Amino acid sequence: MVLKYTLLFIAAWPALASAHPHVWVEMRTDVVFNNAGLIDGVNVEWSFDDGYAAEALTGMDVNGDGEYSQEELAPLTKENINSLKDYDYFTFMRSGENALAAAPPMNAGQTYNGNKLKLHFTVPLKTPFDPHTGDFMVKVYDPEFYIAYDYAKDEPVDTGGNIPADCKLIVKPIPSDAETTQLLSMLSSKDKDWKPENGEDFGSIFAQAVLVSCKP
Repeated sequence: MVLKYTLLFIAAWPALASAHPHVWVEMRTDVVFNNAGLIDGVNVEWSFDDGYAAEALTGMDVNGDGEYSQEELAPLTKENINSLKDYDYFTFMRSGENALAAAPPMNAGQTYNGNKLKLHFTVPLKTPFDPHTGDFMVKVYDPEFYIAYDYAKDEPVDTGGNIPADCKLIVKPIPSDAETTQLLSMLSSKDKDWKPENGEDFGSIFAQAVLVSCKP
């Protein structure tokens, strides 16, 4: 089960129009640079909705003190990370039409503070990427639309490490309602085996993108 739930499978294009999320996540993403100015991967932090948190935390307060320590949440973190493996951790990194291969996640942990359950982890690239060779893009989303991911209003994205002076971080706008309606109309006319021309899956066209763009 992904995030202690079974994901909804979208079997055909017509179902997409009626699909709706069952878990809501407020997220933050950091693009991580190494000392050579290459992109090593991304850090993600997900803050879950109260309904999911209540379900996920059931039985986690082992000592019954009304709090949830890192140790008590460790089994939940392990379960989530293991389940997310089959879904590429919902974190997709690309340059142009090329998907960038990721290594297994690192530094995973979970906290419960201020009545908010948060999961954080790092998704490293197998090979560090030079953003001067092309734009770097990361999208965090559930291709099956069971989980809704939205960026936090304050400080949603940032960088870590040594970002080159001629590179900038760009957060693309969320698709408008009109754009979303147009996309849904277009998808409803396509065969269920249709794929976007850039090689991404159809869920990606609804996801908000974070870019690193450098001067040539």
